[in-house]
Amino acid sequence: MLDLIAPHNENHLDRAFRVIIGLILLSLVFVGPQTLWGLVGLVPLATGLLGRCPLYRLVGFTTRKDS
Repeated sequence: MLDLIAPHNENHLDRAFRVIIGLILLSLVFVGPQTLWGLVGLVPLATGLLGRCPLYRLVGFTTRKDS
């Protein structure tokens, strides 16, 4: 059902990159400058784990080959 509303639009490499970047940014909350700006990392982390990017959908872009 969720695929009808928001289909997957990220390939595996895109998803892995987003998860890695999200974890790096999120680590800024706990180590380094310890700033809450690291919470921005939740966005790429969530989109990478879900495989759905709302911005991609908005502009009609996808990195998946089967879409």
